[in-house]
Amino acid sequence: MQITMPRHACQAGLLALLICYGASAQTPAVSASPLAAVGEIDVGGIDVGDIDILAYTATIEPRVAEGEVVGEERIRFVARRDGVRQVRFDRGALEIGAVTDAHGARLTFDTPPRTLSVILPRPLRDGEPYELRLDYRGRPTHGLQFDPARRESYTIFSTSQWLVCVDAPHERATLDLTLIVPAGSVSAANGRHSASRSLGDGREAHRWRLTRDTPSFLYGFAIGPYREWRDARLRPQLRALSIDRTPEELSAIFAETRGMIAFFQVRAGIAYPGRTYTQVLVSKTAGQEAAGLAFLSEEEGEAVLTTPDRIGLIAHEIAHQWWGDLLTCRDWGHFWLNEGFATFMAAAYREHRDGRAHYDAQVARWRDRVERLRADGRDRPLVYPEWNRPTADDRAVVYQKGAYVLHLLRETLGEDAFWAGVRDYTRAHAGSSVATVDLQRAMERASGQDLQAFFDAHAGPAAGSSLPAPE
Repeated sequence: MQITMPRHACQAGLLALLICYGASAQTPAVSASPLAAVGEIDVGGIDVGDIDILAYTATIEPRVAEGEVVGEERIRFVARRDGVRQVRFDRGALEIGAVTDAHGARLTFDTPPRTLSVILPRPLRDGEPYELRLDYRGRPTHGLQFDPARRESYTIFSTSQWLVCVDAPHERATLDLTLIVPAGSVSAANGRHSASRSLGDGREAHRWRLTRDTPSFLYGFAIGPYREWRDARLRPQLRALSIDRTPEELSAIFAETRGMIAFFQVRAGIAYPGRTYTQVLVSKTAGQEAAGLAFLSEEEGEAVLTTPDRIGLIAHEIAHQWWGDLLTCRDWGHFWLNEGFATFMAAAYREHRDGRAHYDAQVARWRDRVERLRADGRDRPLVYPEWNRPTADDRAVVYQKGAYVLHLLRETLGEDAFWAGVRDYTRAHAGSSVATVDLQRAMERASGQDLQAFFDAHAGPAAGSSLPAPE
């Protein structure tokens, strides 16, 4: 997905992009991951320092034939200082119908571009909880995909195009989501499926509950007439969905999922953070991670089925369950901590699976891409002061150079210290947001070395900067 700051207009809609792989199909190239998939994602330009979001509760109906979404929502938050009177949220292009308090009293609100601004009836005290209720509708041009021919709808990156929320990656909250779907539909969403019930009018309500505080950009769902494969023998339970593929084919496509999870658990030093992992083959996407979910295209599933060695994108998205989801960049300038890590870890899995030669071949491709950036005068440090309208070269920095720098760090520190540092970094910051300096400090603790010069050279002076840690 191409990430832009939300107050700048940019190209909207899905870009037609190819997923490019190296000769070994070891890891996805830069366009095989979120940054290259979408023309726009809303990444949170509002200042939410005055409040802490606790929970979103929403009932939404994606109307596939009409290309429309209709929703009702409750947002619970607490004030982080005395005197909070105005609160703001990201709304994408959603049209807000009404905003009330928890008792139904109407509140004054305004809708500047991409934002919902609400005036509270009185100033809040520090630590005081509050609940807003609202209804909305919209016809998203991105963020929520509709495919009437397949009777399918699924999310693509921009959560505020289907849910009023705070897009900033350091803001975490739970999600209680009820999907209104045509009778007989199969759904997948974050967390646990807690209930389904018939509405008696040809529709059903599917309720999903995510109880782990999670950044909103990792919320997502898919609905459609999916065929399903499950493996509930061990934890996490595995689930795969597709309209085009049989359960037997899904089992073959995702045959290595459990082995990948086991490998990443060892490298992270933390078990997979959930009960279930679901992989959904949808109409079109370049690959997207979400909390407990991954979305890949039907085309990618067919390619894996015919070429079982093509596992890079699957591994990349699974790696995100730790590096990108459990640990999330504190602001988008440190986005390489999500994508560089997932790219590197997918290659590390391939090394584990097939030997060092496969890993070295991937490293050579990363190095070649970095050298081309330098030759063209387009290389830059990993940490961006502002991630605004990134180019293909910017994406190469975040993904491929990010992975290459992790390889160089591995070579500098040696196997034991490097992997100990990865475990320390992951454990210390699980469930929270990170900046590049957090990785530096973990690697220094593990190795006993001063790595300031290394990180200055590769990540830049901004590597030590970050937003204040959430309280």
